[in-house]
Amino acid sequence: MVEVTVYGAPWCPETRRCKRLLGEARVDYTWIDVDDDPDAEAFVRRQDAGKLSLPVVVVRHGPVLVAPAGPELFAALGVDPPKDLRFFDLIVAGAGPAGLSAALLAVREGMRCLVLEPAEPGGQAAEAPALNGSPGFTEGLSGGDVAENLRAQAKRYGVRMLGQGLAGLRRSGDYVVVTTGSGEEFSGRAVIVATGASYQQLGIPGEDELRGAGVHFSASSDGPFYRKSEELMVVGGGDLAGEEALILAGFTQKVRVLETAAEFRASPLLLERLRRNPKIELYPSSELTELTIGEDGKLAAAVVRDRTTGYTFSFTPAAVFLYTGMTPNTEPFGRALELDDAGFILVDRTMQTSMPGVFAAGDVRAASTKQLSAAIGEGVAAAMMARRYLESFGDLSARASA
Repeated sequence: MVEVTVYGAPWCPETRRCKRLLGEARVDYTWIDVDDDPDAEAFVRRQDAGKLSLPVVVVRHGPVLVAPAGPELFAALGVDPPKDLRFFDLIVAGAGPAGLSAALLAVREGMRCLVLEPAEPGGQAAEAPALNGSPGFTEGLSGGDVAENLRAQAKRYGVRMLGQGLAGLRRSGDYVVVTTGSGEEFSGRAVIVATGASYQQLGIPGEDELRGAGVHFSASSDGPFYRKSEELMVVGGGDLAGEEALILAGFTQKVRVLETAAEFRASPLLLERLRRNPKIELYPSSELTELTIGEDGKLAAAVVRDRTTGYTFSFTPAAVFLYTGMTPNTEPFGRALELDDAGFILVDRTMQTSMPGVFAAGDVRAASTKQLSAAIGEGVAAAMMARRYLESFGDLSARASA
Protein backbone atom coordinates (compact mmCIF):
# COMPACT_ATOMS: atom_id res chain seq x y z
CA MET A 1 0.00 0.00 0.00
CA VAL A 2 1.29 3.46 -0.92
CA GLU A 3 2.33 5.64 2.03
CA VAL A 4 0.29 8.84 2.33
CA THR A 5 0.59 11.80 4.70
CA VAL A 6 -2.13 14.44 4.99
CA TYR A 7 -1.37 17.90 6.39
CA GLY A 8 -4.48 19.82 7.29
CA ALA A 9 -6.80 21.10 10.00
CA PRO A 10 -10.11 19.75 11.37
CA TRP A 11 -11.85 23.09 10.77
CA CYS A 12 -10.95 23.14 7.08
CA PRO A 13 -13.77 21.92 4.76
CA GLU A 14 -11.30 21.04 2.00
CA THR A 15 -9.29 18.91 4.43
CA ARG A 16 -12.41 17.01 5.45
CA ARG A 17 -13.38 16.55 1.79
CA CYS A 18 -9.95 15.13 1.00
CA LYS A 19 -10.03 12.75 3.97
CA ARG A 20 -13.45 11.50 2.92
CA LEU A 21 -12.12 10.82 -0.57
CA LEU A 22 -9.33 8.76 0.99
CA GLY A 23 -11.98 7.00 3.04
CA GLU A 24 -13.92 6.15 -0.11
CA ALA A 25 -10.80 4.41 -1.43
CA ARG A 26 -10.03 2.96 2.06
CA VAL A 27 -6.56 4.43 1.90
CA ASP A 28 -4.83 4.65 5.27
CA TYR A 29 -2.77 7.75 5.86
CA THR A 30 -0.73 9.58 8.46
CA TRP A 31 -2.55 12.63 9.77
CA ILE A 32 -0.74 15.81 10.80
CA ASP A 33 -2.69 18.74 12.25
CA VAL A 34 -0.91 21.95 11.25
CA ASP A 35 -2.51 23.78 14.19
CA ASP A 36 -0.54 21.57 16.57
CA ASP A 37 2.76 21.49 14.67
CA PRO A 38 4.56 24.73 13.69
CA ASP A 39 7.04 22.81 11.53
CA ALA A 40 4.15 21.22 9.65
CA GLU A 41 2.58 24.63 9.06
CA ALA A 42 5.88 25.95 7.73
CA PHE A 43 6.13 22.95 5.39
CA VAL A 44 2.63 23.62 4.06
CA ARG A 45 3.37 27.30 3.45
CA ARG A 46 6.48 26.38 1.46
CA GLN A 47 4.32 24.42 -0.97
CA ASP A 48 2.32 27.47 -2.09
CA ALA A 49 4.45 30.61 -1.87
CA GLY A 50 3.78 31.21 1.82
CA LYS A 51 0.04 30.59 1.68
CA LEU A 52 -1.67 28.24 4.12
CA SER A 53 -3.39 26.18 1.40
CA LEU A 54 -4.97 23.07 2.89
CA PRO A 55 -4.78 20.18 2.66
CA VAL A 56 -1.36 19.15 1.46
CA VAL A 57 -1.09 15.47 0.58
CA VAL A 58 2.32 13.83 0.33
CA VAL A 59 2.51 10.54 -1.52
CA ARG A 60 5.74 8.62 -0.99
CA HIS A 61 7.70 8.29 -4.23
CA GLY A 62 5.07 10.55 -5.78
CA PRO A 63 3.97 14.17 -5.99
CA VAL A 64 3.15 16.66 -3.25
CA LEU A 65 -0.44 17.68 -3.84
CA VAL A 66 -1.85 21.02 -2.72
CA ALA A 67 -5.62 21.02 -2.17
CA PRO A 68 -6.03 18.25 -4.74
CA ALA A 69 -9.29 17.58 -6.54
CA GLY A 70 -10.64 14.03 -6.55
CA PRO A 71 -9.29 12.90 -9.95
CA GLU A 72 -5.81 14.31 -9.17
CA LEU A 73 -5.75 12.58 -5.79
CA PHE A 74 -6.85 9.19 -7.09
CA ALA A 75 -4.42 9.38 -10.03
CA ALA A 76 -1.52 10.03 -7.65
CA LEU A 77 -2.60 7.08 -5.49
CA GLY A 78 -3.03 4.80 -8.47
CA VAL A 79 -6.57 3.79 -7.49
CA ASP A 80 -9.85 3.93 -9.36
CA PRO A 81 -12.30 6.68 -8.34
CA PRO A 82 -15.33 5.29 -6.47
CA LYS A 83 -18.51 5.03 -8.52
CA ASP A 84 -20.85 6.09 -5.71
CA LEU A 85 -20.87 7.18 -2.07
CA ARG A 86 -19.64 4.35 0.12
CA PHE A 87 -17.81 6.12 2.94
CA PHE A 88 -19.40 7.90 5.90
CA ASP A 89 -18.13 9.49 9.07
CA LEU A 90 -20.64 7.39 11.00
CA ILE A 91 -22.77 4.39 10.12
CA VAL A 92 -25.70 3.59 12.42
CA ALA A 93 -27.20 0.10 12.34
CA GLY A 94 -30.81 0.24 13.49
CA ALA A 95 -33.52 2.89 13.23
CA GLY A 96 -35.22 2.50 16.58
CA PRO A 97 -35.21 5.25 19.21
CA ALA A 98 -31.51 4.70 20.01
CA GLY A 99 -30.33 4.53 16.40
CA LEU A 100 -32.31 7.48 15.10
CA SER A 101 -31.43 9.62 18.11
CA ALA A 102 -27.77 8.90 17.38
CA ALA A 103 -28.18 9.71 13.69
CA LEU A 104 -30.04 12.96 14.34
CA LEU A 105 -27.32 14.21 16.68
CA ALA A 106 -24.61 13.08 14.29
CA VAL A 107 -26.07 15.12 11.43
CA ARG A 108 -26.44 18.15 13.68
CA GLU A 109 -22.77 17.78 14.65
CA GLY A 110 -21.71 17.84 11.01
CA MET A 111 -21.10 14.14 10.49
CA ARG A 112 -21.94 12.43 7.24
CA CYS A 113 -24.19 9.63 8.45
CA LEU A 114 -25.83 6.51 7.01
CA VAL A 115 -28.56 4.53 8.79
CA LEU A 116 -29.11 0.83 8.01
CA GLU A 117 -32.59 -0.49 8.78
CA PRO A 118 -34.26 -3.45 7.01
CA ALA A 119 -37.71 -2.77 8.50
CA GLU A 120 -39.80 0.30 9.27
CA PRO A 121 -38.15 2.86 11.60
CA GLY A 122 -39.22 2.84 15.23
CA GLY A 123 -37.95 -0.50 16.54
CA GLN A 124 -39.79 -2.14 19.44
CA ALA A 125 -41.44 1.19 20.29
CA ALA A 126 -43.27 1.28 16.95
CA GLU A 127 -44.88 -2.08 17.61
CA ALA A 128 -46.49 -1.08 20.92
CA PRO A 129 -50.09 0.19 20.87
CA ALA A 130 -49.31 2.39 23.88
CA LEU A 131 -46.14 3.75 25.46
CA ASN A 132 -46.46 5.16 28.94
CA GLY A 133 -43.99 6.94 31.16
CA SER A 134 -42.46 9.18 28.47
CA PRO A 135 -41.59 12.60 29.98
CA GLY A 136 -43.92 15.32 28.76
CA PHE A 137 -46.72 13.00 27.62
CA THR A 138 -49.10 12.45 30.52
CA GLU A 139 -51.48 10.31 28.46
CA GLY A 140 -48.72 8.30 26.85
CA LEU A 141 -48.01 7.81 23.16
CA SER A 142 -48.83 5.18 20.60
CA GLY A 143 -46.00 3.30 19.00
CA GLY A 144 -47.19 4.51 15.62
CA ASP A 145 -46.90 8.14 16.76
CA VAL A 146 -43.34 7.56 17.98
CA ALA A 147 -42.33 5.90 14.71
CA GLU A 148 -43.92 8.61 12.58
CA ASN A 149 -42.29 11.41 14.56
CA LEU A 150 -38.89 9.71 14.28
CA ARG A 151 -39.30 9.28 10.52
CA ALA A 152 -40.39 12.88 10.04
CA GLN A 153 -37.51 14.25 12.06
CA ALA A 154 -34.98 12.07 10.25
CA LYS A 155 -36.34 13.30 6.90
CA ARG A 156 -36.21 16.90 8.07
CA TYR A 157 -32.55 16.59 9.01
CA GLY A 158 -31.67 14.79 5.80
CA VAL A 159 -30.61 11.52 7.42
CA ARG A 160 -29.76 9.03 4.69
CA MET A 161 -31.43 5.67 5.29
CA LEU A 162 -30.89 2.38 3.50
CA GLY A 163 -33.48 -0.39 3.71
CA GLN A 164 -30.97 -3.11 4.56
CA GLY A 165 -29.74 -4.58 7.81
CA LEU A 166 -26.28 -5.10 9.25
CA ALA A 167 -24.86 -8.52 8.37
CA GLY A 168 -21.14 -8.15 9.03
CA LEU A 169 -18.46 -5.99 10.66
CA ARG A 170 -14.71 -5.91 10.21
CA ARG A 171 -11.75 -3.56 10.50
CA SER A 172 -9.79 -2.46 7.44
CA GLY A 173 -6.88 -0.33 8.54
CA ASP A 174 -8.29 2.76 10.23
CA TYR A 175 -11.79 2.09 8.88
CA VAL A 176 -14.73 -0.07 9.86
CA VAL A 177 -16.34 -1.96 6.99
CA VAL A 178 -19.98 -3.00 7.27
CA THR A 179 -21.70 -5.57 5.10
CA THR A 180 -25.45 -5.42 4.53
CA GLY A 181 -27.87 -8.30 4.16
CA SER A 182 -27.63 -8.03 0.37
CA GLY A 183 -23.84 -8.19 0.43
CA GLU A 184 -23.18 -4.49 -0.17
CA GLU A 185 -20.23 -2.93 1.62
CA PHE A 186 -19.91 0.52 3.17
CA SER A 187 -17.06 1.89 5.23
CA GLY A 188 -16.92 4.45 7.98
CA ARG A 189 -14.64 5.85 10.59
CA ALA A 190 -17.14 4.89 13.29
CA VAL A 191 -20.20 2.65 13.65
CA ILE A 192 -23.01 2.60 16.21
CA VAL A 193 -24.84 -0.70 16.60
CA ALA A 194 -28.40 -0.08 17.77
CA THR A 195 -30.16 -3.13 16.37
CA GLY A 196 -32.21 -3.67 19.52
CA ALA A 197 -33.63 -6.85 20.98
CA SER A 198 -36.83 -8.81 20.57
CA TYR A 199 -39.06 -9.89 23.43
CA GLN A 200 -39.59 -13.62 23.41
CA GLN A 201 -43.23 -14.12 22.49
CA LEU A 202 -45.55 -16.53 24.26
CA GLY A 203 -47.50 -16.89 21.03
CA ILE A 204 -50.88 -16.98 22.77
CA PRO A 205 -54.18 -15.43 21.67
CA GLY A 206 -54.57 -11.79 22.68
CA GLU A 207 -50.87 -11.17 23.30
CA ASP A 208 -50.19 -8.99 20.27
CA GLU A 209 -53.48 -7.08 20.48
CA LEU A 210 -52.90 -6.08 24.12
CA ARG A 211 -49.24 -5.22 23.88
CA GLY A 212 -48.73 -1.88 25.59
CA ALA A 213 -52.38 -1.82 26.68
CA GLY A 214 -52.61 -4.68 29.16
CA VAL A 215 -49.44 -6.58 28.28
CA HIS A 216 -46.22 -4.92 29.48
CA PHE A 217 -42.53 -5.61 29.99
CA SER A 218 -41.47 -3.14 32.68
CA ALA A 219 -42.95 -2.77 36.15
CA SER A 220 -41.09 0.46 36.86
CA SER A 221 -42.37 2.13 33.68
CA ASP A 222 -45.93 0.82 33.45
CA GLY A 223 -46.72 -0.41 36.97
CA PRO A 224 -47.73 3.07 38.23
CA PHE A 225 -50.56 3.18 35.69
CA TYR A 226 -52.22 0.32 37.58
CA ARG A 227 -52.03 1.95 41.00
CA LYS A 228 -54.85 0.76 43.30
CA SER A 229 -55.79 -2.09 40.95
CA GLU A 230 -57.11 -5.27 42.51
CA GLU A 231 -54.76 -7.68 40.77
CA LEU A 232 -51.73 -7.86 38.46
CA MET A 233 -49.91 -10.84 36.96
CA VAL A 234 -46.23 -11.59 36.33
CA VAL A 235 -45.23 -14.32 33.88
CA GLY A 236 -41.66 -15.63 34.13
CA GLY A 237 -39.08 -16.91 36.57
CA GLY A 238 -35.74 -15.89 37.91
CA ASP A 239 -34.62 -12.85 39.85
CA LEU A 240 -35.92 -10.39 37.25
CA ALA A 241 -39.50 -11.64 37.47
CA GLY A 242 -39.24 -11.75 41.27
CA GLU A 243 -37.91 -8.22 41.57
CA GLU A 244 -40.60 -6.91 39.23
CA ALA A 245 -43.28 -8.66 41.27
CA LEU A 246 -42.06 -6.83 44.38
CA ILE A 247 -42.26 -3.51 42.52
CA LEU A 248 -45.81 -4.25 41.36
CA ALA A 249 -46.85 -5.18 44.88
CA GLY A 250 -46.50 -1.49 45.70
CA PHE A 251 -49.24 -0.60 43.21
CA THR A 252 -51.85 -3.34 43.56
CA GLN A 253 -53.61 -5.53 46.11
CA LYS A 254 -52.38 -8.85 44.68
CA VAL A 255 -49.65 -10.08 42.34
CA ARG A 256 -49.82 -13.58 40.89
CA VAL A 257 -46.49 -14.89 39.58
CA LEU A 258 -46.59 -17.74 37.04
CA GLU A 259 -43.54 -19.95 36.51
CA THR A 260 -43.48 -22.88 34.08
CA ALA A 261 -40.86 -24.80 36.09
CA ALA A 262 -41.90 -27.11 38.93
CA GLU A 263 -40.18 -24.79 41.42
CA PHE A 264 -39.86 -21.03 41.29
CA ARG A 265 -36.33 -20.09 40.23
CA ALA A 266 -34.79 -17.18 42.14
CA SER A 267 -31.99 -16.49 44.58
CA PRO A 268 -32.74 -17.79 48.10
CA LEU A 269 -32.95 -14.33 49.66
CA LEU A 270 -35.29 -13.01 46.97
CA LEU A 271 -37.43 -16.12 47.15
CA GLU A 272 -37.83 -15.63 50.89
CA ARG A 273 -38.91 -12.03 50.35
CA LEU A 274 -41.50 -13.11 47.78
CA ARG A 275 -42.94 -15.79 50.07
CA ARG A 276 -43.18 -13.39 52.99
CA ASN A 277 -44.97 -10.68 51.02
CA PRO A 278 -48.72 -11.08 51.68
CA LYS A 279 -49.62 -9.56 48.33
CA ILE A 280 -47.63 -12.06 46.24
CA GLU A 281 -48.79 -15.55 45.27
CA LEU A 282 -46.44 -17.94 43.45
CA TYR A 283 -47.78 -20.41 40.89
CA PRO A 284 -45.08 -22.91 39.86
CA SER A 285 -45.70 -25.35 37.01
CA SER A 286 -48.20 -22.92 35.47
CA GLU A 287 -48.41 -21.40 32.01
CA LEU A 288 -50.44 -18.59 30.50
CA THR A 289 -52.40 -19.95 27.52
CA GLU A 290 -54.73 -17.12 26.49
CA LEU A 291 -55.60 -13.48 27.11
CA THR A 292 -59.22 -12.62 26.46
CA ILE A 293 -60.23 -9.14 25.36
CA GLY A 294 -63.39 -7.46 26.56
CA GLU A 295 -65.82 -5.39 24.53
CA ASP A 296 -63.97 -2.26 25.66
CA GLY A 297 -60.79 -3.58 24.04
CA LYS A 298 -59.06 -4.09 27.39
CA LEU A 299 -57.77 -7.22 29.08
CA ALA A 300 -60.73 -9.17 30.46
CA ALA A 301 -59.16 -12.42 31.69
CA ALA A 302 -55.96 -14.47 31.75
CA VAL A 303 -56.38 -18.20 31.13
CA VAL A 304 -53.81 -20.34 32.98
CA ARG A 305 -53.08 -24.07 32.74
CA ASP A 306 -51.55 -26.13 35.54
CA ARG A 307 -48.79 -28.11 33.80
CA THR A 308 -48.92 -30.86 36.42
CA THR A 309 -52.66 -31.57 36.52
CA GLY A 310 -53.71 -30.10 33.17
CA TYR A 311 -56.42 -28.11 34.96
CA THR A 312 -57.32 -24.76 33.34
CA PHE A 313 -58.57 -21.74 35.25
CA SER A 314 -58.93 -17.96 34.80
CA PHE A 315 -57.82 -14.84 36.62
CA THR A 316 -58.80 -11.23 36.04
CA PRO A 317 -55.64 -9.12 36.36
CA ALA A 318 -55.71 -5.49 35.28
CA ALA A 319 -52.49 -6.18 33.37
CA VAL A 320 -49.93 -8.90 32.67
CA PHE A 321 -46.18 -8.26 32.86
CA LEU A 322 -44.05 -10.65 30.81
CA TYR A 323 -40.47 -11.59 31.77
CA THR A 324 -39.89 -14.54 29.49
CA GLY A 325 -36.64 -13.11 28.16
CA MET A 326 -35.27 -11.00 25.33
CA THR A 327 -33.20 -12.03 22.35
CA PRO A 328 -30.60 -9.47 21.17
CA ASN A 329 -30.56 -8.80 17.44
CA THR A 330 -26.90 -9.70 17.01
CA GLU A 331 -27.10 -13.02 15.18
CA PRO A 332 -25.77 -11.88 11.74
CA PHE A 333 -22.71 -10.03 13.06
CA GLY A 334 -22.30 -10.92 16.74
CA ARG A 335 -19.18 -13.03 16.32
CA ALA A 336 -17.22 -9.91 15.39
CA LEU A 337 -17.89 -8.36 18.82
CA GLU A 338 -17.51 -9.47 22.42
CA LEU A 339 -20.90 -10.51 23.84
CA ASP A 340 -22.17 -11.54 27.26
CA ASP A 341 -23.58 -15.01 27.92
CA ALA A 342 -27.03 -13.93 26.68
CA GLY A 343 -25.67 -12.51 23.43
CA PHE A 344 -25.86 -8.80 24.30
CA ILE A 345 -22.98 -6.52 23.28
CA LEU A 346 -20.41 -5.65 25.94
CA VAL A 347 -19.14 -2.06 25.97
CA ASP A 348 -16.69 0.01 27.99
CA ARG A 349 -17.45 3.25 29.81
CA THR A 350 -17.33 5.16 26.50
CA MET A 351 -19.91 2.79 25.00
CA GLN A 352 -17.25 1.37 22.67
CA THR A 353 -17.34 -2.35 21.91
CA SER A 354 -14.41 -4.75 21.65
CA MET A 355 -13.86 -3.52 18.06
CA PRO A 356 -12.25 -0.05 17.95
CA GLY A 357 -14.56 2.53 16.40
CA VAL A 358 -17.69 0.47 16.96
CA PHE A 359 -20.12 1.61 19.67
CA ALA A 360 -23.39 0.12 20.91
CA ALA A 361 -26.55 1.70 22.31
CA GLY A 362 -30.08 0.75 23.29
CA ASP A 363 -31.57 -2.67 23.97
CA VAL A 364 -28.77 -4.55 22.17
CA ARG A 365 -26.24 -3.35 24.75
CA ALA A 366 -25.54 -5.53 27.78
CA ALA A 367 -27.08 -4.19 31.01
CA SER A 368 -29.29 -1.65 29.25
CA THR A 369 -32.57 -0.78 30.97
CA LYS A 370 -34.83 -1.62 27.98
CA GLN A 371 -36.69 1.70 28.34
CA LEU A 372 -37.71 4.12 25.60
CA SER A 373 -36.31 7.22 27.30
CA ALA A 374 -33.09 5.39 28.15
CA ALA A 375 -32.68 4.23 24.54
CA ILE A 376 -33.00 7.81 23.30
CA GLY A 377 -30.43 8.98 25.83
CA GLU A 378 -28.04 6.16 24.97
CA GLY A 379 -28.28 6.99 21.29
CA VAL A 380 -27.30 10.58 21.99
CA ALA A 381 -24.49 9.48 24.31
CA ALA A 382 -23.12 6.98 21.77
CA ALA A 383 -23.13 9.64 19.06
CA MET A 384 -21.15 11.97 21.32
CA MET A 385 -18.64 9.19 22.04
CA ALA A 386 -18.35 8.57 18.30
CA ARG A 387 -17.80 12.29 17.80
CA ARG A 388 -14.89 12.22 20.26
CA TYR A 389 -13.50 9.25 18.40
CA LEU A 390 -13.63 11.23 15.13
CA GLU A 391 -11.97 14.17 16.86
CA SER A 392 -9.03 11.92 17.74
CA PHE A 393 -8.42 11.43 14.00
CA GLY A 394 -8.80 15.12 13.26
CA ASP A 395 -11.98 14.44 11.26
CA LEU A 396 -13.96 16.94 13.37
CA SER A 397 -12.95 20.00 15.34
CA ALA A 398 -13.13 19.57 19.11
CA ARG A 399 -16.27 20.97 20.70
CA ALA A 400 -15.80 24.14 22.72
CA SER A 401 -15.90 23.50 26.47
CA ALA A 402 -18.97 24.83 28.24
